[in-house]
Amino acid sequence: MPQMPPAAATVPIQNVEDLRGPFYCRDEEFAAGSASPPHSHSWGHLNYAAHGTMQLDCAGARMLSPPQYGIWIPPGVVHSAWQRQAVRYRSLYVAPARCRRLPAQACSLRIGPIIRSILVDFAARGVREPQTVADRRLAQVVVDQLAGTPPEHSYLPAAGTPALAAVLDALAARPGDARTLAQWAEAVHTTERTLARRCREELGMTLGEWRQRLRYLRAVDALEAGRGVQEIAFDLGYGTASAFIAMFQRVAGMPPEQFRRTLLAGSGTGMDAIP
Repeated sequence: MPQMPPAAATVPIQNVEDLRGPFYCRDEEFAAGSASPPHSHSWGHLNYAAHGTMQLDCAGARMLSPPQYGIWIPPGVVHSAWQRQAVRYRSLYVAPARCRRLPAQACSLRIGPIIRSILVDFAARGVREPQTVADRRLAQVVVDQLAGTPPEHSYLPAAGTPALAAVLDALAARPGDARTLAQWAEAVHTTERTLARRCREELGMTLGEWRQRLRYLRAVDALEAGRGVQEIAFDLGYGTASAFIAMFQRVAGMPPEQFRRTLLAGSGTGMDAIP
């Protein structure tokens, strides 16, 4: 499993083993640099960041998800976490008997408006263990919605072959690197056609799409850290701030400064408006 950076604080591990009901909800703020050591639960759980980038290490892979995505961890799967920036964390733990229709492997799942609204409602009312018939029905709706959502291996998948892994590592170190697919192929001593095929087979997307997802994740962290839009744009390899703003708007559904304002507004619930 990839090594985590040193943690500023330890994230408490939720104990759900002795609960009677089928669901448990969690709503917390995790500080930048906080982490949790490798652990597992007999329950499955959805991990969702209302703001911030969620990072989990699971089954030897690092999984990153922005606010539009959650990470599903099935029962019994060992995982750890580290937060580059502060995160508003929400989760729904699901008893094993209710996980049968959910993915058997850890994966990223897009968080739709119904799931988001229910998690916001539970957080606003301080619901931890849904007790009423109505609240348990709402929790089951989240499970039903997740069961109908196509899973992704990871929002930012890793590569298996050394050549493609070298390209992704180089991009992760310098997201602003704008080399073309042909130039990357030459750099790792392969053909453009072979590298494109590796991207399709191992990543499920083109290299350009992977690079955009990486830049978006880095932009989210940079905005939360208070950096200026123009500075972020140039660091990420955009020729103009307007090109960066257009990308961010397309992915997040709002321009970067509006994204930042929702974070500064307080609890981060403004992020729940993201499509």
